[in-house]
Amino acid sequence: MRLTFLSFSILLGSTLLAPKVMQAQKTKSVSFAYLPEQSYDRYNQRVSQKTLSQPDGGFLILAHKSVSGYAVERYDGELKRVWSTDLPLTAEESIEGFAQSNQQATVVIYRKTSAAQQLTAYTFDLKTGQKSVGKKLTEAGLRDRRPGVAFSPDGTHTVAWRYLTREQQIKAIIADVYDAQLSQVKERTYDFHDQGAFFSTTVSLGNDGTQYVTLLSDGMKKLSVRRYLNTSTEVKVMSVALGGVFGGQEVMVFDTKFSLQPDNTLYAAAICTERKTGLYHSLKAVRFDFTDEGDMKFAPEVKFSPDYLAEVNKATQGTSKRLEDIYLAQLLVNEDKQLVIIAQKQYEEGGENSPIHSRELHLFGYNEFLAPRWHTIINKNQVAPPAEAFSSIGFRAAIFGPDLQLLTEETIKGKSDLYVRHVDMTTGVVQEPKGLGLKVANDQNLAYVKDFTTWADAKTIIGVSRPSKKSAALMLNKIVVK
Repeated sequence: MRLTFLSFSILLGSTLLAPKVMQAQKTKSVSFAYLPEQSYDRYNQRVSQKTLSQPDGGFLILAHKSVSGYAVERYDGELKRVWSTDLPLTAEESIEGFAQSNQQATVVIYRKTSAAQQLTAYTFDLKTGQKSVGKKLTEAGLRDRRPGVAFSPDGTHTVAWRYLTREQQIKAIIADVYDAQLSQVKERTYDFHDQGAFFSTTVSLGNDGTQYVTLLSDGMKKLSVRRYLNTSTEVKVMSVALGGVFGGQEVMVFDTKFSLQPDNTLYAAAICTERKTGLYHSLKAVRFDFTDEGDMKFAPEVKFSPDYLAEVNKATQGTSKRLEDIYLAQLLVNEDKQLVIIAQKQYEEGGENSPIHSRELHLFGYNEFLAPRWHTIINKNQVAPPAEAFSSIGFRAAIFGPDLQLLTEETIKGKSDLYVRHVDMTTGVVQEPKGLGLKVANDQNLAYVKDFTTWADAKTIIGVSRPSKKSAALMLNKIVVK
């Protein structure tokens, strides 16, 4: 697979900046065994982050080692493998979730047999790697919707759920909440009999085990959040209208993204489109805070006007007549409550086995009061085979104070490398892309696996790549930058 970027970051209104090479102070690499994963649902990657950093500079990895299964591995800060524990999988099983707390890692396995669907969890002791006996979290009928799972931000709580439906319509969700030892804390029913014929729902879990259930209803125009406590039967609800009729056009929600913070503040972003024309209408952001009396902050919308389209065409050197194929990718909030919403253009070329394209990033910055401050477009043009697209092309992001770092594998001016762009979350200024000085193969085979990219700290990046055309092996890299 060849990952190619035709151009690079542009801050709106500024000139095109040439990339600089940012030589690493130290790069350490060790061989890494990885077998590309085959998915029957390539558009819904269940686990996109397979490397989890640790406070001591080490990290955990969930790697597909062979046809017969995975391994959970712990490395120290010098890439020395501390332990490795096999996690065999049958042909009927797949990975559904991966998380860690300060004591253990948790992997959830989805299993579909001729009789039922099950979610089973295994824990791995961080010190020894010892694997627990499997714990069944939930079970659904063979013809039911696929069950789901979510983790709290600190990995100490898990919620697994199954759907109750009538004629394919969701009527309720049965959820089981578990603590760090996978002991059941609560069984709850989220009742949706009061909803209409069509709605969308997601479940998020707080560090204290509180569940937050989001609902898009009323013709995909209304967003509601329901809070379920484990210590009370009271259900608290906050709602806001995101769609409606504006300027004679009926507007509905096209895409959403949610991010629950450690303090149980829930951020929501929505791209809205015109129902009749499909034209992109606006980006809307909401913050739900259920502490004390509860507070909901609705940000002024960012309109996708003709002027915005002109900015996109200028940044991408394009001639598009309308915005298309742009989806919400990530919501990032720093300690000062500054929010950045990242959307990405991504589409299939055409046909079942045609390449996947991943293009420009749209960034929107908000201050701590959820007022829009800036927006910018970062241009890129990636192409990958469909089987590998969502684990390779795209970007990785991390925040350190007001500094947002974006990492991608690119070929710029003939040099294939991992590049970092720094974005000031206060002003939106995007620095020119800086290469890490890491050799990355420039051919048609797998050269970089995005899923294993993480930051140990603001100056230390962990990643998996292949160094040259002559090498068939992937390498696990620790890169310390100046």
